[in-house]
Amino acid sequence: MRRTSFARWPCSVARTMDLLGDWWTPLVLREAFYGIRRFDEFRHELGIARTTLSERLHRLVEEGLLEKQAYQHEPVRYEYLLTEKGADFWSVLLAMSKWGDRWLASEEGPPVVLHHTRCGHDTQVNVVCAHCGDPVPVEESRMRMGPGYPPHLAERPEIARRFAEE
Repeated sequence: MRRTSFARWPCSVARTMDLLGDWWTPLVLREAFYGIRRFDEFRHELGIARTTLSERLHRLVEEGLLEKQAYQHEPVRYEYLLTEKGADFWSVLLAMSKWGDRWLASEEGPPVVLHHTRCGHDTQVNVVCAHCGDPVPVEESRMRMGPGYPPHLAERPEIARRFAEE
């Protein structure tokens, strides 16, 4: 069954979900951050079907989040290493983890905590303004059309309303 593609939507959330929109893909990336590199290790850690894992790894390599490197030549076997693009997904996983810790953790607390090795403390990520460093709560922010927004869509009344300043 063919699913709808969001790859060309003028929205980075939609495009990201087009790439990562199933539950296995972020979990494969999570395991890569834990240091898992080989197919059988991913399978063991996730309990994922071979074909599903093979499809996810292929897509992550194709999209440039993982890089495939041979570690054995007869038979050829590969390791999957995070690329710069893949490593940049770390902040997405941390934001998801923070939200899950707040809304889905048990009474005992979060199942995993983030430890900042440089300062030696457990921490959480916070979304802050890259300009002033202040937090960016929804009440104090809004989305605006960026330079890559398609002009033919920007002219539509419902789109103009979405981005209108109040």
